[in-house]
Amino acid sequence: MKIFTHLYDKVLKWSEHPLAVRYLCVMSFSESVFFPVPTDVMLAPMVLSKPDRAWFLAMITTITSVSGGIVGYYLGYYLFESFLQPHLINWGYQALYQQTYRWFAEYGIWVVFIAGFSPVPYKIFTITAGVMQLALIPFILISLISRAGRFFLVAALMRWGGASMKEKLRDYIDTIGWTVVVIIVGYLSYRLLM
Repeated sequence: MKIFTHLYDKVLKWSEHPLAVRYLCVMSFSESVFFPVPTDVMLAPMVLSKPDRAWFLAMITTITSVSGGIVGYYLGYYLFESFLQPHLINWGYQALYQQTYRWFAEYGIWVVFIAGFSPVPYKIFTITAGVMQLALIPFILISLISRAGRFFLVAALMRWGGASMKEKLRDYIDTIGWTVVVIIVGYLSYRLLM
């Protein structure tokens, strides 16, 4: 089944929409607070469609992501017990939150750097940083460095890959998509059985 190829083609078409940059900003901001889909899903095709705007797109993605991270920080700081904790439980993030809390206790603010660069849900780390009342300025600086590193890397790979990357990615997108699905299903099955 070529489900992911169809979705890939749709996302490429959306990335050329006149309001695509605004959508990217909203997605990037939201992903740092509550949205479950990584921003790279929209950033990569937008850079493939407009490689001359790669650095601009990476920059605004970084700025809006860190801005969302600051909102997540303040939500954790002021509204965790009264508002967020029940949602974390409902969304199935409680175990990840508890693990993140332990990582923060052990490694401090450097956990934000790893989370900002990796595919781990950044929102959990922004909220936990607020819950633990970590210093805000180091949180922002480390978030800027790690998020910029991630988004500029994605932009660079897509820009340098160009049209051939666009076609290669399209050729392998179903394999990649189904592999991710199998990994997620395997992980969830493992967690349910444990």
